[in-house]
Amino acid sequence: MKANLRRVFVVGNGMTKFEKPGRQEGLDYPEMARESVTKALQDARIQYTSIQQACVGYVYGDSTCGQRALYELGMSGIPMYNVNNNCATGSTALFLASQLVAGGLVDCALALGFEKMEKGSLSSKFVDRTNPLDKHVILMTETVGLEAAPISAQMFGNAGREHMKKYGTKLEHFAKIAMKNHKHSTNNEYSQFQDEYSLEEILNAPMIYAPLTKLQCCPTSDGAAAAIVCSENFVRHHGLETQAVEIVAQEMVTDTPSTFSEKSCIKLVGYDMTKQAAEAVYRDAGISPKDIDVIELHDCFSTNELLTYEALHLCEPGEGGKLVDSGDNTYGGKYVINPSGGLISKGHPLGATGLAQCAELCWQLRNLAGKRQVPGAKVALQHNLGLGGAAVVTLYKMGFPEHSRIAEVELASSRAAASPNGFLSTVIFKQIEENLKQDGAAIVKKTNGIFAFRITQGPGGADAIWTVDAKNGGGSVEFGANVKPDVTITVSDNDLVKLSEGKLNAQTAFFQKKLKIAGNMGLAMKLKDILQAQAKQPSGSPGGDSAGGGFKSQAVFKEIENKLKQTLLIVQSQSVMIIY
Repeated sequence: MKANLRRVFVVGNGMTKFEKPGRQEGLDYPEMARESVTKALQDARIQYTSIQQACVGYVYGDSTCGQRALYELGMSGIPMYNVNNNCATGSTALFLASQLVAGGLVDCALALGFEKMEKGSLSSKFVDRTNPLDKHVILMTETVGLEAAPISAQMFGNAGREHMKKYGTKLEHFAKIAMKNHKHSTNNEYSQFQDEYSLEEILNAPMIYAPLTKLQCCPTSDGAAAAIVCSENFVRHHGLETQAVEIVAQEMVTDTPSTFSEKSCIKLVGYDMTKQAAEAVYRDAGISPKDIDVIELHDCFSTNELLTYEALHLCEPGEGGKLVDSGDNTYGGKYVINPSGGLISKGHPLGATGLAQCAELCWQLRNLAGKRQVPGAKVALQHNLGLGGAAVVTLYKMGFPEHSRIAEVELASSRAAASPNGFLSTVIFKQIEENLKQDGAAIVKKTNGIFAFRITQGPGGADAIWTVDAKNGGGSVEFGANVKPDVTITVSDNDLVKLSEGKLNAQTAFFQKKLKIAGNMGLAMKLKDILQAQAKQPSGSPGGDSAGGGFKSQAVFKEIENKLKQTLLIVQSQSVMIIY
């Protein structure tokens, strides 16, 4: 954090699914903006009236589209700034919102980006005035010539050719990047494309401009994304510590003399902008690239992703191909890069891209990324680039990690029960214990997790914890909290009975905060695995019923698991916070 600036946090994210332009007839930017901002507000659990200023980014649109978009949510009279910085527009809106908060001008700002695009390659809309990329195109033409292909593909394709000539990079290196990003996108419901391709399919796809085939180029897209940015005081006042992601460092850099003076196609597409911004971020944050876990970077073309590896100092210059071959750009490697699918597969609605990157990284740090989740992600890096030019690099961490670790359940001794006697839930845990005795090794192998069940409002108002270890040895069930759990499920003793009897809907209970889940959501959905064995019914409870009557322990977990699946879809689509 730079001197005299306040800490800045992202407390809510929302986005639409990115779509092929025109695919949804009648869908316009006000509707897309309303959806993304509504989701972000729901995630932050605040009202639109809490927003004090708004920064709205888009490239293709008339003046004051930002106002028209936000009037869908209310006309509160707040200042609004319309932002256009080419493909870096979304992160520029975020940068401005962050500056407003860091400088103490507001406590809560909105960053919104959207785009309603035309089909096909990007093109200029004004032919009666100087094109902002004229110097770029002239230099490229003088250096390597101009061909009948999309200008942006030529610029980034020529940068790739230069890298191949200078460092011996192969066509396969660029194709492997596209293959990775398409594969990542199969787990992203927001992605425009969700198809996996082989290396051969990518290499043999129609050539746009060598070395770039069609499957190595990002598509045009319709879509929107939003982020709620606020101060530390706002976070604490609204009790948002468990979900507040801090913008630890952020830097924007525009073109430097080297863009043109070195007559390099690599420098022409923003390499030094990215390098300078990244170095400033690392310096301000006091970290090095080796500390980063997950990255969303600007892969408008596969060649640019490889160039950006080097500009971000993820590897030495010329070693981008080696990083690709090592697998250090995907799950199981040193970094996970573009887990969302990146621009190549997720899509690229220009104004929304930077804020969609922000959403993905915040979800990763908050353990809300579902199948895309990067295990143990603690440090996230964002890179968004626009020719003409601007590069924005942002580094994120959880702002209050001590609050985020609420999966470590500690009950006040005055409320903690000394024994399970009198709890209606006791029969459930006896059932689990029997199952583990019969088939513990198999259950542990399949489940690999430690569950803490916090049962509240038991006899005399007491609380209790049962710890189910389905991770070590043959598994075990203990009354009490003796080990750190991977996931904690909190529900009252009586509500657990109601859930089992169908008198309380689990999804309703979740949103009414009667059923709470903290920690690994994926493990919460494995509840059925610890009950699959055909265990004997506990003694003293004929038919598996509790004293309440009609209480089937296995039915409870089937009901909760089914509702959790539905809830997880809602959480992922609306960014509703699942940790309380």
